[in-house]
Amino acid sequence: MTEHEDVLELAGRSLRSRLLLGSGGAISPSSLTDAVLESGTGVVTVSMRRAGDGVANGLMEALAGLPVEILPNTSGCRTAREAVLVAELSREALGTDWVKLEVVADDRTLLPDVIELLDAAKALVDNGFHVLPYTGDDPVVARRLQDVGCAAVMPLGAPIGSGLGIRNPHAISLLREQVTVPVILDAGIGTASEAALAMELGCDAVLLATAVTRAERPVVMARAMRRGVEAGRLAHLAGRIPQRRLAQASSPLAGVLGS
Repeated sequence: MTEHEDVLELAGRSLRSRLLLGSGGAISPSSLTDAVLESGTGVVTVSMRRAGDGVANGLMEALAGLPVEILPNTSGCRTAREAVLVAELSREALGTDWVKLEVVADDRTLLPDVIELLDAAKALVDNGFHVLPYTGDDPVVARRLQDVGCAAVMPLGAPIGSGLGIRNPHAISLLREQVTVPVILDAGIGTASEAALAMELGCDAVLLATAVTRAERPVVMARAMRRGVEAGRLAHLAGRIPQRRLAQASSPLAGVLGS
């Protein structure tokens, strides 16, 4: 497979970039658009609950001129009913059946409420949405989300905005083995090496926001994330060597002088 043939098929779209960018934390529309262009992403998520404020309106106008698809999200929703309502409103406003589904349990951890998440996912799938749910790193929950018809699963690496990286790589690796839909690592990424690790673990893509928008130099970090995702993907496709407890000579030991 060549690099040009390595396309991510996601909910009926063919994406050449495996980096998805969030707009949360952007200080201005211009700073976001510069970062989006540098990242090479084809998808930008936007919180529909912020659609009424001035900053969000400015972001939407700026993004409209870029070669990206808008992925509305239900950030801030606490119940399945609330998330379904926001998704319906976003479909009317943007004319898309795509939705990144977020149903959080509280404002302190922003961890997903699994029960409400599953209820909302089923209702939205039944109503014709392509659902991409933000979830924990539990492989069992990921399977349930796949079973109700979600187009992908989006496990967290660490709490949203924490920049702690991937706290449980083993769980992400197990989750990847348990589902056949695309796995998009979402939340917790702080720097490019962590994005690369997500891809090396077998994730199909990475979604991040504040790691770029709140970096000291967002455009430079966007470039780093782009290269991190690309490097991790290539390493995954290449197949790493087995890890060993002891040394193994890289050259044959038989037939050397003095043997």
